[in-house]
Amino acid sequence: MNYLFFANTPAHVHLYRNAVSRLRDRGHDALVLARDYGCTLDLLEYYDVPHEVYGELATSKYSLARQLPRHYLTILRHVRAYDPDRIFGVGAYAAHAGVAAGAPTVLITDSENTHLDHAVSRPFADAYLTPHTFDKDLGEKHHVFRGFKECAYLHPEEWEPQTDIREELGVGPDEEFVIVRLNAFGSHHDVGQAGFTPEKRRRLVSELADRATVFVSDEGGDADFSGLPARPFDLHPALLHDALAEASLLVADTQTMVTEAALLGTPAIRSNSFVGDDDMGNFTELEREGLIYNFREFRPVLETATDLLAAAGVADEWADRREAFLADKVNLTDLIVDAATDPTSLRSLPTRRTYDRMPGEPTGRAAD
Repeated sequence: MNYLFFANTPAHVHLYRNAVSRLRDRGHDALVLARDYGCTLDLLEYYDVPHEVYGELATSKYSLARQLPRHYLTILRHVRAYDPDRIFGVGAYAAHAGVAAGAPTVLITDSENTHLDHAVSRPFADAYLTPHTFDKDLGEKHHVFRGFKECAYLHPEEWEPQTDIREELGVGPDEEFVIVRLNAFGSHHDVGQAGFTPEKRRRLVSELADRATVFVSDEGGDADFSGLPARPFDLHPALLHDALAEASLLVADTQTMVTEAALLGTPAIRSNSFVGDDDMGNFTELEREGLIYNFREFRPVLETATDLLAAAGVADEWADRREAFLADKVNLTDLIVDAATDPTSLRSLPTRRTYDRMPGEPTGRAAD
């Protein structure tokens, strides 16, 4: 069988890389069609994932609109040459490739606010697969699993550190360090959204540096921390999860790394304009479980970060919360492989509609 996977962002590489490896070990052929965005290609090469590049994308907000026609033409050419039996992706590229190939397509998504992408993907997808917290109904083909898309690589059955990250970072065995993750806000669903301003970024780093070593992971690559005691995270991006697992704290105006921190048992503070009554269900649940904090305003970011770094026993407390939270969460890689090799396996999962009717199962959004 030929399986085609789409990796439009670095997070998509992690989502599918273990499934690709497992399918290839079983004698199948698997190929990733990738977009040159951020460190996507670096990760594919690091994990030795077979891939072809269908285009590039800058971190500017309107780069996608300019590149879209060329992307689709290149995707069409690759799809015709590869002739996949089944396609996996996150949104429109994969859904429309499925039409061109005449192949069933499974989309895995966790962002309720990508309304345009859902609208242009939904008619062509054979199945949607989302976390149980996904607070939107995508129709009768919408199945849910208990967990998050990050469970494909950070589930306890999948995750293990790759290196002595403290040695790689040059920090001592007991030295506290914080990771600050800054979003480029360049994806289509980021248009109109915002995170920390340049002034708030500098103040954040300055105050954190009074209490811990600070590493900055800047997606856009243009943050100015001259004169501040911050160090860039300049190791290979594949080692970022190792660092995140050892960090005392993550402070971010981005999304995915906050969920990753929670699944690794690291306290995380998230602050951007997505936070609010219509926030995504996964962040609502993670906050309800005491694993992350969501703030729209800047002051509580600083106050909470200071409190967490000053408190005793935080690492052990979060490790216990992580273990309890993950106790009933699925290994998503197993689900992906099952869906690839046995398409009927998705029938065993509840749909969004049936899951909402199950007794004792909360919906993605917290109660008012």
